[in-house]
Amino acid sequence: MRIDSWIWSVRLTKTRSLAATACRGGHVRVNGERVKAAHGVRPGDEVRLFHAGRERIVIVKRLVRKRVGAAVAAECFVDNSPPPPPREELLAVATRDRGAGRPTKRDRRDMERLRGR
Repeated sequence: MRIDSWIWSVRLTKTRSLAATACRGGHVRVNGERVKAAHGVRPGDEVRLFHAGRERIVIVKRLVRKRVGAAVAAECFVDNSPPPPPREELLAVATRDRGAGRPTKRDRRDMERLRGR
């Protein structure tokens, strides 16, 4: 089975074209080697996919020909991915009182300093 089709069918990417693009860009590795979209995948292979700013490491358990539901897709691979990084809490945004007018240059610089820019 093609690697791009398998990545799409087990819901690691949203579309098959995104899976093929990831393969072309060198973001997919099977057993440590960069592969093209037409590369074959078998049960027991380790697939590393860098997608959406995160690396997914999965081991193929079962091949599926068509896109399946999330519950069935979870049974088709073993996920050995590192946990996602913690989400950063949103910083309090500096707000101005209504009717205070346009911020001065000094006010703007203070607001940008608070935002971390």
